Amino acid sequence: MKIDISECKEEFLQLLRSTEREGVEDLIDNLEEQGFFTAPASAGHHLNVEGGLVRHSLNTCKAALAIWEGMKTLEPSLATEVKRESIIIASLLHDVCKSDIYKRSVKKRKNALGQWEDAEGYKVTYKNFPMGHGEKSLVMILLGGIDLYDDEMLAIRWHMGAWGLNQNSFEDVRSFDTAQKLYPLVPIIHAADGMAANVMERTGEEIDNM
Repeated sequence: MKIDISECKEEFLQLLRSTEREGVEDLIDNLEEQGFFTAPASAGHHLNVEGGLVRHSLNTCKAALAIWEGMKTLEPSLATEVKRESIIIASLLHDVCKSDIYKRSVKKRKNALGQWEDAEGYKVTYKNFPMGHGEKSLVMILLGGIDLYDDEMLAIRWHMGAWGLNQNSFEDVRSFDTAQKLYPLVPIIHAADGMAANVMERTGEEIDNM
């Protein structure tokens, strides 16, 4: 699968700039320096190709906006409780933590005949800034030059849902549960991330290999 990085980047920047958030141009410069626009979304799963991360971020944004629009018919208060700009910012930036963790490598992979062969891929390293996942994204965004509202910070921090918390930590579990109930943006971004990775980005090959 080959991704049109320039097209994805243009769409990403248009959406991000539409928020008119102060400091957004500084943040964009930081994303460029960190390699965000050429990074894959994963090492061996969804969109594990160059440009996969920006494509996944766009997919998550589109899913989040669709969820928000649909849910407003069931829960009209979401029209004022959750801002469109917050959905765009939290969804587009939730995975900036991945900008610097993937390094090109050669892996063994089975071809169509079931034979092992060398193939280009990615390996993961956390040497640059081993902060975690949602936490790292949050720190990188804030250092990148923009301010975030509370619901945006919590949506980014907890976008992995239960996968992003320490189940042995009472504080983690209570914080995640409380964040979901206080701020609807939190479950919206979590749901959108899952829809993007598991529905919008699934491939026939992945299904065949299950």
